[in-house]
Amino acid sequence: MINRIADALIRHGAVEYGHFVLASGATSSYYLDVKSAMTDPALLGLVCGEIAGRFPSDIVAGVAVGGVPLAVGVSLASNRPYAIIRSGEKDHGKSGRLIGDVKGRNVLLVEDVTTSGGSALYGVTALRDAGASINVVVTVVDREQGAAAALAKDNVTLHALVKASEITQGVTSSNGRLV
Repeated sequence: MINRIADALIRHGAVEYGHFVLASGATSSYYLDVKSAMTDPALLGLVCGEIAGRFPSDIVAGVAVGGVPLAVGVSLASNRPYAIIRSGEKDHGKSGRLIGDVKGRNVLLVEDVTTSGGSALYGVTALRDAGASINVVVTVVDREQGAAAALAKDNVTLHALVKASEITQGVTSSNGRLV
């Protein structure tokens, strides 16, 4: 079965080959540019419609930057409120790591790409510290490099719409080599 989201990401050019250092600090021969892909309204709508239809919650949350358009898109597709998790504590205006009310609510955390799970774990901690119930993270693409196991240690299940192997399998790099 063809994963239509994987196919759409490939057609969009979201897979790039070269030498990349990832947010986790790991290096990779390929980069999954899901953030740029999500600037396409049709692709964003496809992804967010899929998440909205499959994963119930009281509220949707995303960690800045990659998770924010996803949280907004799922919010619009499902008519659920959303929250934004800042990448750091704000010390001016209304301080804090969160925008939105999550206390006592069942929250679905959305991510663009997961590798080690560090960003998702940061989001889970911020949400739980604010009084939310969180046990599911949905990622557009899981690089299959430990995020699921890391989240499981915190009693969180990772659901990937696409696995990196679905995108990179059989795709050739710019120099023609099969990756």
